[in-house]
Amino acid sequence: MHRHQTGSVSEDFGKLILRVTLALLILLHGVAKIMNGVSGIEGMVTKIGLPPVFAYMVYVGEVIAPLLVLVGLMTRPAALIIAVNMVFAVVLAHMQDLFSITKTGGWALELQAMFLVAALAVAFLGAGRYSIGGQSGRWN
Repeated sequence: MHRHQTGSVSEDFGKLILRVTLALLILLHGVAKIMNGVSGIEGMVTKIGLPPVFAYMVYVGEVIAPLLVLVGLMTRPAALIIAVNMVFAVVLAHMQDLFSITKTGGWALELQAMFLVAALAVAFLGAGRYSIGGQSGRWN
């Protein structure tokens, strides 16, 4: 049974802005991985005891999931995948900065935190009416 969500045009436009911004900014990281490979990530993954093949999951979290979020298809699970990807990014590459402040007063992990929180917001809000899946889609 699908439940029909109603929202104002401005709410759905806000969801669109959040979705597109998150997706495009994460996707740029994915494009960099496509162009440069994941050998650096393989080293980080094996260091914590996981098989090297797990490094290729970054393509799911930084290419496939952002593309789904961008167009608004399977938006909620795709956003959760981005959130999990960000947790792994922090654990694998940024733990040393967890309690660090930059010279300009910002948290050293503010970009990662913003991506994580934006992904969680999209997962809870859904895609809205400006999406391929539509606002009443099962996973949107």
